[in-house]
Amino acid sequence: MNMTTKNHTTTYPIVKIATAIKRYLFAPVLLGLLFTTSANAQDRTITLDEAIRLGLDNSKQLKLSRTKIDEAVSEYNKAKDQVLPTGSVSLTYDRAEIPANKLNFGPSTIFLPKNDNAYLGIASLNETLFAGHKLKYAQESTDLLTQIARLDIVKDKDQITYDIINAYYNLYKVLQSKKVIDQNLTSIDDQIHQSQRFFEQGLVTKNDVLRFQLQRANVELSGIDLESNRKIINYNLDILLGLPEATQLTIAQVNEANRPLAPLTNYIDTAMANRQELAQFDLRTKYAETNIKTIEANNSPTVSASAAAYYVDAQANPLPQSGSYILPITIGVTGAWKFDALWLNKNKVAQARIQKDEVAINKNMTIDNVKTEINQNYQNYLTALNKIKLLQISIEQAGENNNILASKYKSNIASATDKADAETLLYQAQINLELAKADAGLAYYTLLKSTGKLNK
Repeated sequence: MNMTTKNHTTTYPIVKIATAIKRYLFAPVLLGLLFTTSANAQDRTITLDEAIRLGLDNSKQLKLSRTKIDEAVSEYNKAKDQVLPTGSVSLTYDRAEIPANKLNFGPSTIFLPKNDNAYLGIASLNETLFAGHKLKYAQESTDLLTQIARLDIVKDKDQITYDIINAYYNLYKVLQSKKVIDQNLTSIDDQIHQSQRFFEQGLVTKNDVLRFQLQRANVELSGIDLESNRKIINYNLDILLGLPEATQLTIAQVNEANRPLAPLTNYIDTAMANRQELAQFDLRTKYAETNIKTIEANNSPTVSASAAAYYVDAQANPLPQSGSYILPITIGVTGAWKFDALWLNKNKVAQARIQKDEVAINKNMTIDNVKTEINQNYQNYLTALNKIKLLQISIEQAGENNNILASKYKSNIASATDKADAETLLYQAQINLELAKADAGLAYYTLLKSTGKLNK
C-alpha cells in the first residue's frame, strides 16, 4: 500500500534513484530465486477420482490390513491341515556295557556278553476317525475369521477414501476462497484508484480514501490466513497421495452439489444391506454358534486309527541281516471318552451362549447408531442444499445493492462507507456460496459413506 504523496516524492527524488539501483542490482538474484522455486515446485491439477486412486495405492494402512488377511488365511489353512494324518519315524541306537555279566540259577549259569549293541526303529501313522466334528468346527471358525478380516479391509478402504475426499474438498474450499479474495482485491484497487481521483478533485475526503485502503488491508489479512491453510492442506494431501511434497495441487472443478436426494428410508435400507459392521456381526454370530458346537463336541468320544512298524536289531551293524532282527507291525483302533466333560463343559457352554447374546445386543446397538448417523448426514446434506439456494439469492441481492451504491457513489450521493459496506456484503456472500457448494459435495459423500456404498 503506497501512502507516498506527490510532494514527498518531489522533495526526496533520491528515493527513486536508490530504488532503481536496488532493482538493477538484485534483479538477477530475484530471478534466480524464482527459477529455483519453479524447479523445485511442481504444479498438478488433479481430479477426485485420480486422488482416490493414488491414495488407495499409496495407503500403508491398507497394506497392513492385507497382511492381516494373509494371516487369517494362513490360520484357516492350518485348521485344514488338522484333518491330515500324523506320522513319525525314529531310529535309536543303544550300547550296553555289562561289567557283571554272570547269572547263577542253581546248577545253571548264564553268561551275558561284556557289551552289546541295540537298534530300535519305529515308523507310525495316526489318523483321527471321529472327534465329535471338532476338526470341522475348527475349519468353520477360522473361515469365518478370515471373512471378518476381509470386511475389515473394506472398512479401512472406505475410511481412507473418505479422508482423501475430505482433504480434497478442504483444499478446493481454500482455493475457491482465494479466487474470491483476488477478485475482490482487484475491485477494491479500482475503488481506491477512483477515490484518489475524486480526492484530488475535492469530491471526497481523505478519510474516504483511507476506508477503501483499510478494507483492502482486511481482505489481504484473510488472504494470508487462507494461504497458510492452503499450504498445510496441500502438504498433507501430497503425503496422503504419495506425491512429492513440493507438488502444488490444483483442484479440478467439482459439481456434486446438485445430486438428487432420495427419501431417508432408502438410505437406511441401503445401509442395512451394505454396512460392513453389520455383515461382521452376522459372521460373529455364526462364529459364536460354531464355538458352542465345538465345546459341546468335547462330550463326544473320539475314535482314531494307527499303524506302526518296529525294527529291533541287536547287532553292531545297523543294516538288517537275516536272523539278527525282528520287525513287528501293528494296526489298531482306539476309542476314548472323557466322560468328565459331561459336568465340566456345562459352564463353558453357558459362557459361550452369553457371548453369542452379547453379539446380538451389540448388533442391535450398532443398527440404532447407523440409523442415527444416516439421519444426521441426510439432514446435513439437505441443509447444505438449502443454503446454496438461499446464498444464490443473497448474492443476487448483494450484487444489485452493490451496483446501486456504486452508481450513487459515482454521483456523490452515497458515502464511501456505504460503498465499502456493500462491497463487503457481496464479497462475503461470494465466499459463503463457494464454501456452501464444497460443504454440500462433502456432505453427499459423508451420507454415501454412512450407507456403506462409498466404494461401490
